Amino acid sequence: MISSKTIALLAGAAFLVILTLASTFEVGQTQQALLLRFGEPVPERGLVTEPGLHFKLPFIESVVYIDRRILDLESPKQEILASDNQRLEVDAFVRYRIVDPLKFYQTVGSVARADNQLASVLNSAVRRVLGEANQMQIVRDERVPLTTRIRDQVNAEAERFGVAIVDARMRRVDLPRQISEKVFDRMRTERAREAAEFRALGQQEAQQIRSSAQRDATVIVAEAQQQADTMRGEGEAERSRVFAEAFNKDPDFFSFYRSMQAYDSALKTKGSRFVISPSSDFFRFFDHASGKAAAQP
Repeated sequence: MISSKTIALLAGAAFLVILTLASTFEVGQTQQALLLRFGEPVPERGLVTEPGLHFKLPFIESVVYIDRRILDLESPKQEILASDNQRLEVDAFVRYRIVDPLKFYQTVGSVARADNQLASVLNSAVRRVLGEANQMQIVRDERVPLTTRIRDQVNAEAERFGVAIVDARMRRVDLPRQISEKVFDRMRTERAREAAEFRALGQQEAQQIRSSAQRDATVIVAEAQQQADTMRGEGEAERSRVFAEAFNKDPDFFSFYRSMQAYDSALKTKGSRFVISPSSDFFRFFDHASGKAAAQP
């Protein structure tokens, strides 16, 4: 059996362990701690920013950990009305840091409650600033100055929560869905009209090119035909001259040659029939090579 002395020693050791654990706390690299005594910060050591192991009075002092990193807050998409009565959907966000842990703890107490408060402040600042600008200023011309104004207004409100705004921006600025569809339909109509104009201009230019090509082709063919007729006429004239010279050199042979050509052209067709006198001048070369015997009475 365990003696009472051993039990007392074990109980004392357990009490020392519990007392040690209750007397120490650890602060991480990304944390800072508030040391509170009955809900109030401990004088001169209420804020602990150095990472490592620290001591406190057990069962009297408590520790509240505060994040020291830059925190993100995403604002839900909201619809705003610009100064030119254009409706826009804005998606904004802020990044903030806790700079006064005690004020942060006393006003909001946690990051979740701080996000709720800052989201309301951010939405109000976005509506207030963008409501004074028109669509082109928000989308293109003055986006950076407007974002700076939103950040400054949110930062001014966030000071009472013990936080400082590091950055605030508009991620996206879009038209509402119904208006976007109308704008896209109008853009498609405009692009279709421009395409039809370009197509009509192209067809007109193509027709002009085609007409010009046909005109040039007609002129070229006419000039070629004229040259061909001229050359054909010159060739026939030369042919006639050659025939004439040949006829003058030997009229009998020329007459014989032409008669042979006439016989060939007239008698080579199948089924040809002639009713003509054998003593006709057409057959004069049948009786004599000179063609004169058939011509005598």
